[in-house]
Amino acid sequence: MASHGVPRSNQTEKSQEARQQELQKIEKYQDLGRQVHQKVSDHEYTADTLKLLGDLLESNPEYYTIWNYRRRVLQHQLSQTDAPQAKLLGKDLQFLIPLLSKFPKCYWIWNYRLWLLDEARRLLPLPEARKTWEGELVLVSMFLSKDRRNFHAWGYRQLVFDTLKQLAEAEETRTSMTQKEFEYSDKKIRENLSNFSAWHYRTKIIQRLLDEQSASDAERKKMLDDELDFIHQALIDPRDQSLWFYHQNLMCVFDPSVAERTMAPNLSVSDRVQYLRNEVEFIEEMLDGDEDCKYIYQALIDCTVLVSKVTGTRSDSDRDQILSWLSELKKLDPLRKGRWVDFERSLS
Repeated sequence: MASHGVPRSNQTEKSQEARQQELQKIEKYQDLGRQVHQKVSDHEYTADTLKLLGDLLESNPEYYTIWNYRRRVLQHQLSQTDAPQAKLLGKDLQFLIPLLSKFPKCYWIWNYRLWLLDEARRLLPLPEARKTWEGELVLVSMFLSKDRRNFHAWGYRQLVFDTLKQLAEAEETRTSMTQKEFEYSDKKIRENLSNFSAWHYRTKIIQRLLDEQSASDAERKKMLDDELDFIHQALIDPRDQSLWFYHQNLMCVFDPSVAERTMAPNLSVSDRVQYLRNEVEFIEEMLDGDEDCKYIYQALIDCTVLVSKVTGTRSDSDRDQILSWLSELKKLDPLRKGRWVDFERSLS
């Protein structure tokens, strides 16, 4: 039949055709799986078996058993006396790149790649192993340019960086690497202020940079001041939670219970209090026009409570101010009202 002169397509016929294609695809996949299991069962650890394993993984990279099979086959090939180990590892690393491009958040691909790199570290001469790992920074930069928030890639970058530090032969090289990573985090944050993973990475890099440079208390305080200025400039949108996470991390510098593990561990009590009072003043100014933003009130409360923790006392004016902010927070964040009510009781 036709509608308005346009013939209707045969949906049933199309559905049957699509179903047939789907069945053929499933049958082909199952047949491939049977071939792979048989070859591994028969200990046929050959290039042909690797090819079949690759075909299967391209269809389904979540099939973790097949990754284990691939490890077994490759381990056998790497253990041969005359094995071209660098070539074998390089070829397998190359095999993974299209898979990672298509499935960038598949744990099994990342895990297998790390296994290959660990094998390179174990089997290859140090300069060659280091060169292989250095190539990973280029690769992960490519993935992060496509998806700046890919937490798999950020975690992978952290691991690659840590390993390269261990492989580096000179202290000067390690420091230079850390500085470059700090600059990389800066670049990624400026590209997208909401990149929580980049902010988190920055916290790790700053601490290492200062430690490697054997930074003095004055240099550490300068870094703290610079980071506070940076986050203040970034907080043009107080509704961006990722920015508040980093701000909260910076506030840990003033917490006596964790300060020794932060970028500026040796601030005096008066310094800590002054910093916190300055933060309260800065954050209060953000209320002008954003009175309905709960993150502002949470930050004000956290900073003021931290003052009490630093000094060991809480003034009546601070307590009244906290109760006032809590009153607003209970209205703005009704889903967590119970939490704020409990906190309010604790102030008594």
